[in-house]
Amino acid sequence: MKNISIWLSAIRLRTLPLSISGIIVAGSLAEYNGVFDGLIFTLAIAATLSYQILSNLANDYGDFEKGTDNDQDRVGPTRAIQSGNITQYEMFHAIRLNILICIVLTIFLIFTAFGVKHLLLSLLFFFLAFLSVRAAMKYTMGDKAFGYKGLGDIYVFIFFGLISVIGCYVLFAKQFDHVTILPAITIGLLSAGVLNLNNMRDAIGDLKSNKITLAVRLGFDNAKKYHYFLILGGIVASFFFGMLYYVSPFNLIFFIAYIPLFLHLKRVKAITNPVDFDPELKKLALSTVLLALLLGAGHLL
Repeated sequence: MKNISIWLSAIRLRTLPLSISGIIVAGSLAEYNGVFDGLIFTLAIAATLSYQILSNLANDYGDFEKGTDNDQDRVGPTRAIQSGNITQYEMFHAIRLNILICIVLTIFLIFTAFGVKHLLLSLLFFFLAFLSVRAAMKYTMGDKAFGYKGLGDIYVFIFFGLISVIGCYVLFAKQFDHVTILPAITIGLLSAGVLNLNNMRDAIGDLKSNKITLAVRLGFDNAKKYHYFLILGGIVASFFFGMLYYVSPFNLIFFIAYIPLFLHLKRVKAITNPVDFDPELKKLALSTVLLALLLGAGHLL
């Protein structure tokens, strides 16, 4: 049981709900348009979770290898290798196993969605899967880790937003639909906001270890302004979606999620100590999931 709890901590369970927000939205829009498939949805959730877990494990390995995770400067929860509960050797093999899981789930997902009738789409999604695995690995691992060069926000916006929502919808419909654009932007911006919170919290330690995130580049005050842009941008994108695709008042129930988002912004504005950003991570992630659930449900009622 101890080993199980250690590995559950290593995969960072609290990050997993956010990763499937885009899948929830895409599945709901697919159901509304009559193209939903339960097996595709289940496999998409499983594959997305496997990519997120791979990213978490690789981040643990990469940050420890570069000296970013240490007892002196670490602000957030203690990482698995840093704590000594998991060795680098064990983590490396866990990463290899998780890559295999990602590959197997992706093959099943693409074959289930496209079969042999949509070869070009199958090839496109195999390429996207390759990019997803590579991005999960290269975020903190290797000499050219893009998470150390201020590019993590772009990665999150693309993979958590655009690919998650638009790409998943294509798995159902076998074609692109403009209805997915604004929800994809919404989820992408809010997810980037979660990363920015994390980076603002860790900025002091990251700077010491030469992890130059966008929050480090911008500095404390400008990183806050950037955070307002991300959250307000997500709210505005979702608002326009609600207005443009309005059918009934139920479509707008996701406006309820604006309440915790605005309360979050108020709290962020008042923070002066980076440590205090940590509790806001969970709040913002869950608010994003809430918005995704309500946006999807509102179009099915």
